[in-house]
Amino acid sequence: MCGIVGIIGGRDVAPLLVDALKRLEYRGYDSAGVATLQDGKLDRRRAEGKLGNLEGRLASNPLPGHIGIGHTRWATHGAPTENNAHPHFAGRVAVVHNGIIENFASLRRELTASGAEFVTQTDTEVVAHLVSHYLSEGMASRDAARAAISRLEGAYALAILFSGDDEEMIVGARNGPPLAVGHGKDEMYLGSDAIALAPFTDEVTYLEDGDWCVVTRAGAEFYDASGRQVERARRISRGAAYVVDKGNHKHFMEKEIYEQPEVISHTLSHYIDFAEGKAKPIEGIDFANLDRLAISACGTAYYAGLIAKYWFERYARLPVEIDVASEFRYREMPLTGKMAALFVSQSGETADTLASLRYCKSEGVTIGAVVNVPESTIARESDAVFPTLAGPEIGVASTKAFTCQLSVLAALAIAAGKARGTLSDEQEAEMVQALVEGRRVLGEVLREIQPRIEALSRDLSHFKDVLYLGRGTNFPLALEGALKLKEISYIHAEGYAAGELKHGPIALIDEDMPVIVIAPHDQLYEKTVSNMQEVAARGGRIVLITDERGARETALQTMETIVLPQAAEIVTPLLYALPVQLIAYHTAVFMGTDVDQPRNLAKSVTVE
Repeated sequence: MCGIVGIIGGRDVAPLLVDALKRLEYRGYDSAGVATLQDGKLDRRRAEGKLGNLEGRLASNPLPGHIGIGHTRWATHGAPTENNAHPHFAGRVAVVHNGIIENFASLRRELTASGAEFVTQTDTEVVAHLVSHYLSEGMASRDAARAAISRLEGAYALAILFSGDDEEMIVGARNGPPLAVGHGKDEMYLGSDAIALAPFTDEVTYLEDGDWCVVTRAGAEFYDASGRQVERARRISRGAAYVVDKGNHKHFMEKEIYEQPEVISHTLSHYIDFAEGKAKPIEGIDFANLDRLAISACGTAYYAGLIAKYWFERYARLPVEIDVASEFRYREMPLTGKMAALFVSQSGETADTLASLRYCKSEGVTIGAVVNVPESTIARESDAVFPTLAGPEIGVASTKAFTCQLSVLAALAIAAGKARGTLSDEQEAEMVQALVEGRRVLGEVLREIQPRIEALSRDLSHFKDVLYLGRGTNFPLALEGALKLKEISYIHAEGYAAGELKHGPIALIDEDMPVIVIAPHDQLYEKTVSNMQEVAARGGRIVLITDERGARETALQTMETIVLPQAAEIVTPLLYALPVQLIAYHTAVFMGTDVDQPRNLAKSVTVE
């Protein structure tokens, strides 16, 4: 979602704010702006579109000031125009905001009745006017901010700046979306992501839900929702270690696809004893004594959870309930003390996933988090944290985070099977060895399949609709393939369980419908071939992703056959994710879309 940065420094901060915002581009945005305080007066520059447009404004019309706030906006209320871009001003107040103010309409009516004049379509402007209203009643700046914050309903992270010669402070507040204070020497920072603050400091303090803070050059004061001053721990952030660079690749997404063999290796080493050929024991969740496991996530992380359902049920004989978090949080699933819940999130800040976690926690369920950001809210509120170790993922469409999530979940399923006595020592050793060898195979596959997929993607870019089919763990991969394609190429795509073809989707099959079939030669291969024959009989163009044996045993004519090495069952989801990702990537490149920052999407969805 939106990115927030604030700096109280000893030099002009506008260029620093823009540089910090660049590190938040991966979150997705459609406009940007900065505001500074100079000689007690507020001024701002804003621009629609990418940060380069804002830089152009600053180059032609510089913005001095040693204290300032910056923002990248992902539009919710109001079109992505310059007028709706943050920061928003009202009287002596400047505000930037991530989230949604749910009661903004009633507040706007109230403030309009008292004389406020609104100039944007956003929910955020109401915050600036509300703070300004309390200032007009004679309140001090921090008190006015506190009074306004107490009336807000919804999810928000805020940074508020005030004009005035003695007002060198920024007030921050958090209810849902993350917000962190960065500590420097004679300088202080505020940011929605530690990565944004990494060039300035590696020492951060995270606000907890309901917290607000007052940041000055001398430091920061923290208050809870009741207004009581509290202490919040300082942490050393890993953000400073992250180098956000495309290297020799055209896009971050391409770079992250090719990083997968390495990051999967790092992730597996955290959960597998390579020397002993065993899964390391799980700490924090007693899988041996569970009668049920719940898994919840959103988007690509949900598809990782779907694959994990197959694994936990097959290898650990543990029944799994799974749902997308936006449904899980509202359906009031009955919970028991003999179950655990796993929540999967790249950012660790996904609003629906966090709400689902809190529901389970309130019912006394043991919580596990599979996250890529160990300092995230989901991680901090869990009983057990299972990091994915993918490093920062900048491309909005998830790739390496997905396969690292799969790696963690595979290792957990093996360890759970061993703990529950459903896997023998020999079975454990075979599966661990398959995962260890899989790291090498992934690298070989990436080198070998690129030319064929690039040629295939050129052809796919001319179609308007694509269907993906798979069975077993390949069904969630079909869903993921369809999601990737529509996310970044904007081609309509759907994923189906292959056995469901005759129950509706077959009506769509004709010569203008490519059908991508994910079908390694396993116990379900022959059934999938039957579905392929139904597609071929209706003129559908088949793209088959299979292994050597599967390619040999099909006599059907295909638009393209992508052949992967033979692999163990536990490895195939990791392996077959690669062509699925590359098809989406190269198709989008041929379509000329913004691969890393596709329209309307955000990397971290911190509101409903």
